[in-house]
Order: sequence, then structure tokens, then C-alpha cells
Amino acid sequence: MKEAKLWYVVADGGRARFVERDENGAFRTILSFVSADLREKSSDLGKDRPTRVQDSVGPARHAVEPRRDLHQAAKGDFIREVADQLDAEQKQGRFDELVLVAPPGVLTQLKDRLSKTVANTVVRDLQKDLTKVRDHELTAHLDPGR
Repeated sequence: MKEAKLWYVVADGGRARFVERDENGAFRTILSFVSADLREKSSDLGKDRPTRVQDSVGPARHAVEPRRDLHQAAKGDFIREVADQLDAEQKQGRFDELVLVAPPGVLTQLKDRLSKTVANTVVRDLQKDLTKVRDHELTAHLDPGR
């Protein structure tokens, strides 16, 4: 019987990587991405000034606040991109099971964005931010028995 291929998805709002264990038990990154908007200022993500509206009576003008925070929007777009990539990888049969590793808010968003078929492959999730932890140091943070 073939052993199930397990991938770890290590992500936060701007970085993600797909990691697997090799035959010796060492972790190695298969694919990684970094959001293009990770270090952008809000003014660089959208307009410098909020749009303005004018009263129907009189010369007064008022600024209109954006409906959503641009950094949060960029984070949501990045998480959607990670979920879409997982869907593509799953369709190619690259993994059988997933462990999701992300901070609590990102973990919730990622789980919400996963397609039903990918969500069914999730065997465990960990609320940790390990995006800056190197591959050879992951063993100390992740269950070595899996």
C-alpha cells in the first residue's frame, strides 16, 4: 500500500511555502511565495488621498474613507492565491494530506478559502507563525512523528 504524501503549508499574510519530509525525515521546501505587497505602505497600495464627495447643497467637500483596509485586502488576495495554488497542486496529485501551519487569523482565512476537495485533505492545523523558520529547524516545531 502506498504511503500518503503529506505536505505542510506554512503561511502568514505575506509569505507561504509548501514543505514535505524527504526519505530521511528532513523537511524541504517544495514551493514558496512572497506577496508583492508585503512591505508596501498603504499609500503605495492605493490612492494617496481618499476620494472626495461634494454636498448636494453648498460648497462643502468631504473625504470618503476606503471600505476596507488596503493591507488587509492585500493579505486576503495573497491567501486566496495560496489556496488556488493548493487546488492546482491537488489536482495534479502532488499531495494526499495537508497540515496547515499559520497564525490564528490567517489560518481561519486560509481554511475558508480552500476548495472542498483540498479542505478534505487537511489532517491537522497548527496556530503558529513559522514562515521565518528554516527547513532544518522545523522538526523542533512540528510533530516529528508525522
